[in-house]
Amino acid sequence: MVKKRKPVLFIDDSNESNQAVQLLENEKIEYTPYHVKKFEESCCVEVPTTTTPSVFAPDGVFKGFEGVKEYVSYRNGDEYDDESPSAYW
Repeated sequence: MVKKRKPVLFIDDSNESNQAVQLLENEKIEYTPYHVKKFEESCCVEVPTTTTPSVFAPDGVFKGFEGVKEYVSYRNGDEYDDESPSAYW
């Protein structure tokens, strides 16, 4: 049985991250939020190369707020299949 995968939304405290959260919620897209500050606190260093907001999904990586909007368009399109073709990603 293949499980449905939720995308991970990488966020920070910026307005664009807040807009990305609102966009996914308005579109009723389930996701797992991950605040990049948690990495800094739980590990040892800042994550300077992480673009926020960004979506990491079985369908690809969508960087920046424009990428998040692209992901939403993709999810609302005819090509989207909500069952991951792989149990591992």
